[in-house]
Amino acid sequence: MTAPAVGRYRIGVDIGGTFTDGTLVDSTTGRVTTSKVLSTPEDPAVGFISAVQKLLEMDDGIAPEAVEHVVHATTVATNAIIEGKTAKTAFITTEGFRDMLEIARQIRPSLYDLQFEKPRPLVPRQLCFEVPERLDAKGQVVTPLDDRAVAEVVDRIAESGVEAVAVCLLHSYRNPDHEQRVGRALRAKLPNVIISLSSDVVPEFREYLRASTTVINASVSPIVSTYLASISEKLRASGIGSELLVMQSNGGVYTAEAASRSPVFMVESGPAAGAVAAAALGSSLGYPNVISFDMGGTTAKASLIRNGKPHVTKDYSVGGVGQSGTGAFGGASGYPIRTTVVDLVEVGAGGGSIAWVDSGGALRVGPHSAGADPGPVCYGLGGTEPTITDANLVLGRLDPDYFAGGEMSLDLKAARVAIRTNCAEPLELSIEDAAHGIIEIANTAMVNALRLVSVQRGHDPRDFMLIGFGGAGPAHAIRIAEQTGIPRVLIPLGPGTASALGLLVTDMRMEGSATLIVRSDEVEPSRIASEFERLESAGKEAHRTAASASGDPVFERVVEMRYWGQSFELSVPAPDRPTIDDAWMSELIESFHEAHETAYGFRANDEPVELVNLRLTTVGKIARPRMRKLDATGTDASVASKGERPVYFAEDAANSGGAHSAGGARVAEIKGFVQTTVYDRAKLPAGAIFSGPAIVEEPDSTTVVHPAWSVTVDDYGNLTIEHSSNAHRSRKVAERR
Repeated sequence: MTAPAVGRYRIGVDIGGTFTDGTLVDSTTGRVTTSKVLSTPEDPAVGFISAVQKLLEMDDGIAPEAVEHVVHATTVATNAIIEGKTAKTAFITTEGFRDMLEIARQIRPSLYDLQFEKPRPLVPRQLCFEVPERLDAKGQVVTPLDDRAVAEVVDRIAESGVEAVAVCLLHSYRNPDHEQRVGRALRAKLPNVIISLSSDVVPEFREYLRASTTVINASVSPIVSTYLASISEKLRASGIGSELLVMQSNGGVYTAEAASRSPVFMVESGPAAGAVAAAALGSSLGYPNVISFDMGGTTAKASLIRNGKPHVTKDYSVGGVGQSGTGAFGGASGYPIRTTVVDLVEVGAGGGSIAWVDSGGALRVGPHSAGADPGPVCYGLGGTEPTITDANLVLGRLDPDYFAGGEMSLDLKAARVAIRTNCAEPLELSIEDAAHGIIEIANTAMVNALRLVSVQRGHDPRDFMLIGFGGAGPAHAIRIAEQTGIPRVLIPLGPGTASALGLLVTDMRMEGSATLIVRSDEVEPSRIASEFERLESAGKEAHRTAASASGDPVFERVVEMRYWGQSFELSVPAPDRPTIDDAWMSELIESFHEAHETAYGFRANDEPVELVNLRLTTVGKIARPRMRKLDATGTDASVASKGERPVYFAEDAANSGGAHSAGGARVAEIKGFVQTTVYDRAKLPAGAIFSGPAIVEEPDSTTVVHPAWSVTVDDYGNLTIEHSSNAHRSRKVAERR
């Protein structure tokens, strides 16, 4: 056997509901190697290490000691909350507020839903405790902390056998002294129990939101720390002793040690990786404004990236149903968290989403998924209910002998039987029409998700490029773009593992915040400067102790603002000025007016503005791998042809936007199976141009190119897909230049 390759490598592993994706990047050459294995829901760490070992064994083998670091995205925290498998946790708060978690908020996610039930508190009432103490809104002591009462509460908690304790006292964001004293008493009596203080986790006003965030952090800490310890142990057993980093919900990474202490920052770890990958790819290709569309085996996620950065929000809840609102009603159905999260909409429409006919005789798709076990019917692993993957197979869009690069063989006959029995016969449709209906219903759900992150946020989707990835994303991206009005689609090389690659193009990020709640015409600029300096000092210390993989720290300042009297605030980047003075304040206020107009359609220049929170992100830049150019082999796409096969389409002038072919001829109506050219993506040369209908196959995904769309392969192997009429005009302009 050839000696193991020598070099510096990085590995990213993203565990999804159906597949676990691995990506290995050669930091020297930019070469990318990918792996995909079935997820192991009973123990996700098994799928994780299988993906890593598969990467190390590829080609001539990679020496484990040559791995620079491993980055991981996981939904283990989210799953624990959704499945109700959090650790046994106690809660301590100020006397009189024991029922804070039970009362929660008096709002509904659906205003007229009389059957709505609030999720049960993560901490039962018998494990909620009170201590006599009180601070006012300025942090001044109104009632001193009763240390004897604290000792009695600690003794009662010790007898309850809890694994974690969350502490949230009133106004501790202003003065953490009482919380810290309670924390010391707990640690002295319970050295092996995880303690989370709200003044450490999220030192911001709004008691219930702060309490909820702290409880989530405490209740998943034992689970996350055990899981990450298992991952680290398996990596060491494989010979990889390098640093393990974990993806955060805000699109950055932090160390596994920090993730074990503060897992609430990684609740949306997996979906964030895809948005980061899309942002990095779009920016590197000169498209800073893109919409990320990530469709995997269980869900589809959409996120808007503007000026090269994913939009982030703090209006988020975990364990609830999909929301379309923000502010007072956003995320009202789950457990709210007040940490920054990449703003995305997630819908239950993945390759494994189950199609079914409801009691009213309507065809439905999702939200239930076949997942990895048993998976779609065509996998032959015991699934009996038809899924989106089964429908794509029946329509000829997937090759039963070339799924996952030929590692899996799909059962077409079983897929047809499942769709006929469960969907076609009850609806009195043909198998093909039922399968097409499944795809269109799923597409409509995903179109709505794209509109929620664009139109509802005040952005015109026609101004953006759609980047489609995930194992199932490229099969649906063009149709979704067509229905949304997005003129251009980009499918990256290796789309099925793009989220794992996104783990390797991000930076270390550490969050800090401080609450002000003061009007802009009453605050002294020196106070703002002092708070930012304090946050920067804490950020430098956190970076020094936890960021061995990154460079010197860079600071990003944000001010959360609102019109005086409003209940919810907007995040506004702080002006890039060396001094915080009146000019800085004037620029900040104008930026807020503009942000409010974008979000809500109006601005109120005469209304006083309130500064609510200061937020500082300490960023440790990590060197990003270079994209690798394709070798120049000509521009003839026919060299990549694998032949033809019949593929089902249902196109007409109405849903094709009256588009034309690359030669300018109008596309005729198509309904039914069409002989379609199939291309091997690995053989497509840079500069190649071809038109739909077409199928582009690669080991981890299949791209479906609809009629009236034209494909161009760029220098890096990405597929840029446009309406043929648009592509024709673009090439004419380029020729005239």
